[in-house]
Amino acid sequence: MGTDYPTTERNVPTRNPGRAHYDRATVHAILDSGFLCHLGFVRDGAPVVLPTMYVRHGEQIYLHGSTGSRPMLAGRGDEGLPVCVTVTHVDALVLARSAMHHSLNYRSVMVHGTARTVTDTDHKAAMLDALVERVAPGRSQDIRRADARELAATALLRVDLAEVSAKVREGGPNDDEEDLGLPHWSGIVPVRTVHGAPEPAADLDPSIPVPAYLGDLDRTLRTAAAGR
Repeated sequence: MGTDYPTTERNVPTRNPGRAHYDRATVHAILDSGFLCHLGFVRDGAPVVLPTMYVRHGEQIYLHGSTGSRPMLAGRGDEGLPVCVTVTHVDALVLARSAMHHSLNYRSVMVHGTARTVTDTDHKAAMLDALVERVAPGRSQDIRRADARELAATALLRVDLAEVSAKVREGGPNDDEEDLGLPHWSGIVPVRTVHGAPEPAADLDPSIPVPAYLGDLDRTLRTAAAGR
């Protein structure tokens, strides 16, 4: 296995191809920085895009869903379900002197492939634990695990990371030279997702303390992502 994913007709962007990345380190880092993706597929001849949770494990991503949902049902077939999975992080608003050159700094990954339903019960349980760990490292050891009935009601789709690309924009605005003297502020406004203080459920026993792993979830997630 090489360090880069192969380029194909579908994963080379037609606009700003210089922002594309195919190395596994970049792709994995972007995927491991989130847990929400958008799953695109065709249903009854029309495109559908669904938000869902995911986790990367090696060279596969696993998507969470209900056993009765259309993509999960379609993934059971021998041919699987052709899909496009996207993950995007917005890092900054890019404000230029002209409307034309306003933009975003972002990191994104697009995966083309065939989604297949995970049928092995032990593997499904392990990947569901991994999904919980992705959201809050340490949580899977601090909860009641899914029983047989709950596992049967939960589905996972597996998509191989084979036809993949990342796209990244960094830096400030790209104003036209003739606009540089205009009296308008330009620059970037950083955008960050932060976790607030944990809020207990209304029916929680007040003697149960906040788990240590939730004390600084932002740092915990950064540490976990760096170790993957």
